[in-house]
Amino acid sequence: MEGNKPIAVNACFEVAYEDADVIVVDKAAPLLVHPTKHERNYTLLQGVQELLAYELATGGTLSLINRLDRETSGLVLIAKNAFAAHELGCAMQQQRIHKQYLAIVRGKTAWEYACCAEALAPMQAAGRSSIRVRRMCHPSGKPSRTEFFTLQREKSKGVIPAISLVRCIPTTGRMHQIRVHLAHLGYPILGDKMYGGDENCYLRFMETGWTPELASKLIIERHALHASDLDFTLHGRRVRVHSELPTDMASLIT
Repeated sequence: MEGNKPIAVNACFEVAYEDADVIVVDKAAPLLVHPTKHERNYTLLQGVQELLAYELATGGTLSLINRLDRETSGLVLIAKNAFAAHELGCAMQQQRIHKQYLAIVRGKTAWEYACCAEALAPMQAAGRSSIRVRRMCHPSGKPSRTEFFTLQREKSKGVIPAISLVRCIPTTGRMHQIRVHLAHLGYPILGDKMYGGDENCYLRFMETGWTPELASKLIIERHALHASDLDFTLHGRRVRVHSELPTDMASLIT
């Protein structure tokens, strides 16, 4: 619980792929991937532990290989033993696990392809935000790079502004990287409470939960970002997993 209202939890996930060494789950949003010291809400990791209770009781271990924000839906890769965790952990550090995301952004993009290679740094360290986890593009930060491809553009319809569907391919894995880079390019993700132009939306949400006022500004209850594709190799075997756009995002794109 944060502020005065409990934060919503959509405790749903599906198994997208599984073998003796790994499980890939497709998580809903909002759902925390793992527990934090500040919250007691149900998490994706707890759900997978329940699902694999027998394997864990007979010596298995779970290791998260990639993580997603609470409000990002899509694919999460989890190793089921120490050997797989080590091999995949090394692959992640060496950028040999390839990930793709789909985002719905505000505005009609002016490009078919764009690349943002701005370094990312904590915004609070520069005294520019009261939110500890908020990031910004700054030369003092860590190297970051994301490629973007416009897939579709939609004109405004009623309360929904003009939007674009964008494929996002990060080659580094910094906190909030895709969200910050898209905002830096001038196309913040629809529904992004932190990087959508007014961080007070995030602070109000933490205090009051979802309200009609926030709905009028943000349109969708969570930021419209979905981890759609994972491509990795384990024990010499290549695995590719795909997740379709979830209903709440797909309904915005005709």
